[in-house]
Amino acid sequence: MPGTLYLVATPIGNLADITHRALQILRDVDLIACEDTRHTHKLLQHYGITTRTISYHEHNEQQRATQLIDSLRQGSDVAVVSDAGTPSISDPGFRLVRAAIENEIPVVPVPGPSALITALIAAGLPTDEFFFAGFLPPRSNARRARLSELQSVPGTLIFYEAPHRLAATLKDAHEILGEREAVVARELTKVHEEIRRGLLSELSGHYENEEPRGEIVLLIDRTVIGATTSQPVSVATLVDQFEQDGLDHRAALKKAARELGLSRAEAYRKLIAERNPS
Repeated sequence: MPGTLYLVATPIGNLADITHRALQILRDVDLIACEDTRHTHKLLQHYGITTRTISYHEHNEQQRATQLIDSLRQGSDVAVVSDAGTPSISDPGFRLVRAAIENEIPVVPVPGPSALITALIAAGLPTDEFFFAGFLPPRSNARRARLSELQSVPGTLIFYEAPHRLAATLKDAHEILGEREAVVARELTKVHEEIRRGLLSELSGHYENEEPRGEIVLLIDRTVIGATTSQPVSVATLVDQFEQDGLDHRAALKKAARELGLSRAEAYRKLIAERNPS
């Protein structure tokens, strides 16, 4: 019988954010394939786990996948972990999973932390629909082209970004996507965790003067503020939309007023008039 391939999610910062099941599997398997063995050893040492490890990263993924499949076919159980979060999400794992499926090897997900989901639930942006686009291209022209492709996505956009590119990415996003609400979530679950919310223009200006450190998730709202349409958008329509996105009535009215360039009192009067035309 072949062994089992386990995809084990590990903490994105705080070492306490790991499940009992994940720890048990990491103890029981024959081999742990790590994005960076030195990084994973810190986690294993913290929990007294002595399972043998091997490197499995983007530079040796193809060769190592063949080796790991051979071990699995011979009956060894293998766990795959990334440096942080869930394997295969902007990290190695996809090739190995496909190869395991082709060889009829059982693949078992062991869920846990994920930076994109952690950021999304705390951002305050709509969660009913979202689109994770991984890392944007590092060069501006390619990045702007990719943002243009995502311009009409009807959901919250989520990206991973490197600290030294964040300011340029925010600037490009503002110019291509228009003014939108956005969130920069940095160093999630760690000592210096920061979740900064604002308009794209505001965040762009802030990070022009301050280069952040650490792991970053960038989230951008689907709604363009002040966007014009062929038919005027009513206050009632916007309020209903924002309430469906999860805002309470007061917050929905405030956001609708801002997008339409109205005072809150004026927006309230229009809302009453639109809902009670008599």
